[in-house]
Amino acid sequence: MPPVVRRTLSPRETPRALRSLSAWTPADAPAGGLHPGDVGWLLRHSDATVHLWVDARGVGRTDPRIDTRHDAAAPVAVGFLDGPVLRVTGAPDTDLGAVAADAEDLLVRGNARTDGLPVPGWRPRSEEPRLVFSWTPRPVATRALPVEESDAADRVRVHRSAFTGSTFALKHWETMRASPAGHLAVETLVRTPDGDAAATATGWFAGPGRCGLLEPVGTHADHRGHGYGRDAVLGACAALADRGASAVAVLTPAANEAAAALYRSAGFTLLRENHDWTRPDHA
Repeated sequence: MPPVVRRTLSPRETPRALRSLSAWTPADAPAGGLHPGDVGWLLRHSDATVHLWVDARGVGRTDPRIDTRHDAAAPVAVGFLDGPVLRVTGAPDTDLGAVAADAEDLLVRGNARTDGLPVPGWRPRSEEPRLVFSWTPRPVATRALPVEESDAADRVRVHRSAFTGSTFALKHWETMRASPAGHLAVETLVRTPDGDAAATATGWFAGPGRCGLLEPVGTHADHRGHGYGRDAVLGACAALADRGASAVAVLTPAANEAAAALYRSAGFTLLRENHDWTRPDHA
């Protein structure tokens, strides 16, 4: 099990992590952990922290093409804390044992779950699975339009209505779009016939021939039940397909039956359930 070194990255230092995640994203739906879009959504926060694990055997070898800590060590995993969950994705065929061992000081008692990182002695959480849906590119008809800067306030307003308790603000949208992941985002907005902002979807590109991701999707509470969310989703999916995405994935808690119904109505297929890993005393 090769030793690893963890780098703690500020938002401006994340391009190397984003490039690694893009390279590791498969053509079909990722199995778990992280997609570049997950980091992109995290980067709405100006103080976000991303962890990059590299092969310790390469630390100290310099490479002027690398802009993060200026060493040529090969990345082996990327992760960040998403509330109580440490979400991690590793390079293909990576032995995550060394990453799990190094992550112990991140997994304090309040952070008792992992996604994509099987920790020795922990076990998959049986309850609260997340459903993984996938969409295959095809022609669509949709009322969705791209989000322009002039739409930003309406896009934020829809999100805050769709997610109870959300603190998402215009400054967060601006920070996200200006971040190193901003060029990966496609956003759609659907309006009612009267011009009210009704639904929005954010899609994330991982490169040609790789699976895109929807994160987040929301419909304003005043405009549910009219197909606006479906149109926003299809608009984002079509935009990702136009850029070369091989498929589009979306994850939603199994308990969110309305979201699952929305994705099925938009032509998504359920692939599997994802279960977090948890400490035995938290299972």
